[in-house]
Amino acid sequence: MRPQTRSGVLVADKGPGVTSFDVVAILRKSLGVRRIGHGGTLDPGATGVLPILIGEATKLVPYVMEHDKEYLADVKLGVVTDTHDLSGRVLATGPVPPLDQTKLDEAVRPFVGRIQQVPPMYSAVHHEGHRLYELARVGLEVPREPREVVVQAISVEAFTETTVTLRIVCGKGTYVRSLASDLGASLGCGAVVERLRRTRVGPFVLAEAVSWSEITGAPPARLAERILPPEAALRGWPSVTLDARGARAFVHGQAAEAQGLPAELRSRLLIVRDPERSLLGVGESAANSPHVKPLRVLHADSSRADVRPV
Repeated sequence: MRPQTRSGVLVADKGPGVTSFDVVAILRKSLGVRRIGHGGTLDPGATGVLPILIGEATKLVPYVMEHDKEYLADVKLGVVTDTHDLSGRVLATGPVPPLDQTKLDEAVRPFVGRIQQVPPMYSAVHHEGHRLYELARVGLEVPREPREVVVQAISVEAFTETTVTLRIVCGKGTYVRSLASDLGASLGCGAVVERLRRTRVGPFVLAEAVSWSEITGAPPARLAERILPPEAALRGWPSVTLDARGARAFVHGQAAEAQGLPAELRSRLLIVRDPERSLLGVGESAANSPHVKPLRVLHADSSRADVRPV
């Protein structure tokens, strides 16, 4: 009988040609777990960091979704497709103007900050009960409202006469394919994503990710060894430790007093621990009192004693 898999986070390096849900399905079967999800969709053709949350850690998915992401994108200039990447139907081609570092730096600058972005038709956005990509596959195109997204930084890492490599740091909901398409339009030649690799999701980086070959071929026990404790999903957050009475109140869904809570931790989301420093969950501190309201309570599993601090 397969031993019970502990709750936590497995940082996967997704391979090309599979969906994020395919990765979840593979690991659900391999690890023998029922409760499992991912922390941010990657396009099938994209590769890179995909946090997988297991067991009680699935309660932390909303917080992982809020993390910023970093990508390396190879952008092909002089071509337009219906998917904004090379997997789609070619709609137009054209000559690429002469490029230099200064011109490219100026071209990407308008796409940094809070920008309006129209989701591509080939995306998972819902429209009247259907995913946009479902409509696109039957030849339908519907109006899409622009959405505000946040792009913290875009840097031009390298370029040739017809390609540009961009490093992009952005918030949730940002479509790199749309950024590439909009950049191509601004240059007057069109552009699509040729290759996309996510190098970071919040605190999770490629260096700690489990390779795609391991995910698809390693024994379950080896994969289980790579599972980080649940609080890895909250790495970098401030924390508060409750006394025994407060811990009991918190796990029963009641606001708990955090004695000595400093003013700078008021009105904040916090990691909440019990007197033994074990993770209880996520709480929100009050503005005018030392109380912490439970938002997510994580219950111990049989492997609690094996969880190592981050």
